[in-house]
Amino acid sequence: MPESWKSPEVLNPPTEPVVAWHTELPPAPRFPRDRYWLHILLFLLTIVSTTVVGASHWFGFMTMFGSRPVRASLATMAVQGLWYSLTLLAILGAHELGHYLACRYYRISASLPYFLPIPFPLTGTAGAFIRIRQPITTKPALFDVGVAGPFAGFLVAVPALFVGLAMSNVAPLPPVFSGAELGEPLLFKFAERLVWGDIPENLSLNLHPMAFAAWFGLLATALNLFPIGQFDGGHIAYAAFGRRSAYVTIGTIAVALGLCFYSSSWIVWTGLAVALLAVFGWRHPPTWDDHVPLDRTRLWLALLALVVFVVCFTPAPIEPLDLIRPQ
Repeated sequence: MPESWKSPEVLNPPTEPVVAWHTELPPAPRFPRDRYWLHILLFLLTIVSTTVVGASHWFGFMTMFGSRPVRASLATMAVQGLWYSLTLLAILGAHELGHYLACRYYRISASLPYFLPIPFPLTGTAGAFIRIRQPITTKPALFDVGVAGPFAGFLVAVPALFVGLAMSNVAPLPPVFSGAELGEPLLFKFAERLVWGDIPENLSLNLHPMAFAAWFGLLATALNLFPIGQFDGGHIAYAAFGRRSAYVTIGTIAVALGLCFYSSSWIVWTGLAVALLAVFGWRHPPTWDDHVPLDRTRLWLALLALVVFVVCFTPAPIEPLDLIRPQ
């Protein structure tokens, strides 16, 4: 074949083989958009449910353990119920916002908070949560997302506790009294001592609704920091101990079962924790850097999270109290 008939590729053959295929990148994962109307609706319903409960707390606070009559309009009780409602929602909202902002920092898809309006007689809500829509692949990200919520909620609960205790008062219990006794976490006892000093035995602290909301916020912080499965404490434990955190989960469940015999108020929560483990598994989902130890700074923060858990924990959160004094 004459040279002039040859194509350029024949005259100058390539030194490397030409790959003749077309590659396409996999499409980015698509996640459902937030249904803003649902988040707003649940939030408004939670305001209503917690305000109703807060009004009952304020009414009980004003009656001084039922020793004096109180008359108030529904409008007044609704406004006063906001002391409890807004304080509690601020603590729960800060907790979930901490998780959400940490997810946004690591570009992890997460939903806005879902508040749960449940007409429990003491709380008015079952808390709040966010949906994390994709796996968390590294220990540092897992740790930061897990610890951000409890720390943020705790930072709001502490000043609310001191302000609420300052608005409370001490009063004598009546000869016949029926109600609930709240277990006092170490932080609560410390704040009570700073604000009120030694309270005489014949008197009792009459909690303002804001102080009760702060007490519930401390309890919620402790519950979330239990090192179980995919609780916040479970995320922290896995980041610190890796796959060995499964043994921490089993040991913690054993402790929770023991607490049920000490106080019946643990039965529902322990049952819920066991049910979640049955659904999602005992072992935490692994990260790709499972073999890499957590850095020293985060280990110190994990220790700080343990301290927060200890000062917020109480072995008997709520106990029925029937007090009958001899005349």
